[in-house]
This record gives sequence, C-alpha cells and structure tokens, in this order.
Amino acid sequence: MSDPAPPPPAPVLVEVLPVRWGDMDALGHVNNTAFFTYCESARMAYFTKLRIEDHGAGPEQGPVLATASCTFKAQVHYPATLLVEVRVGRVGRSSFTLHYELLDQAQGSSVASGESVVVWASYTGAGSLPIPDGLRSQLVAGEA
Repeated sequence: MSDPAPPPPAPVLVEVLPVRWGDMDALGHVNNTAFFTYCESARMAYFTKLRIEDHGAGPEQGPVLATASCTFKAQVHYPATLLVEVRVGRVGRSSFTLHYELLDQAQGSSVASGESVVVWASYTGAGSLPIPDGLRSQLVAGEA
C-alpha cells in the first residue's frame, strides 16, 4: 500500500471574490472565461503582496503571463463567493509557476483549479530576463 500524498503547502495568498451577476452566461452558471479573471485577480493581489514594483517592475521590465490553464470541476451559480488560493510552484531562471485552487466558500468544495506561468521579461524587446534576486527569494520561500 502506498503512502498517502502529502497535503499541499499552505497558500501564499487567499483572495475572496464575489461572483457577479454578469459572470453568468445564458445557461445560468458562471461562464468559463470568468474563472480566468478570478485567477488573474488573485495573481494581481499576490503581485501587490510581493510589492513587485520594488523589484524593478516598471516601464522597461516586469512580469508577462506566458500560459494560463483551468480545469473546471463544478458549476457555480450566482450568488456565491469564491476563495482563490494561490500557491507557488516551480521557480526557474526567468519564470515561475503559480497554482490556483478555486473553492466555493459556502460549500468548501473545489470548483476549479488553474495554473499560470509568468515570465520576467523586457518590455523593450530583449526577451526574458533573470528574475530579480529579491523577488526570487520571496517566490522560493513560498515554493511548493
């Protein structure tokens, strides 16, 4: 018998987001595109927590979303409140992965999970850049 999987690390951030009436589609449940917006809101809140502008983010360099994915597990209907847990995954030379777990606050159940890869890049066309050391330290401290 194999050992049970270890519990996931504590989230680095939990964003509380109300479902808006306008998030629903004609079928009466939250549209799939809204889940990407929920993850984006949590990602931006995490960037604020990291004080990302203190690490050189500005008009010449900063974070760029390279990929985003979402796995839908259950329908969500208005009214509802979601908890979006953010966890740090892999931290590379110029990119890092964020994992999201979206929970229905009332039910305590997962309704979706997501992942994004963020690249530290030049906004002037020079491509990817190494993640600044201070930011890297903060990300690694929260790494899974």
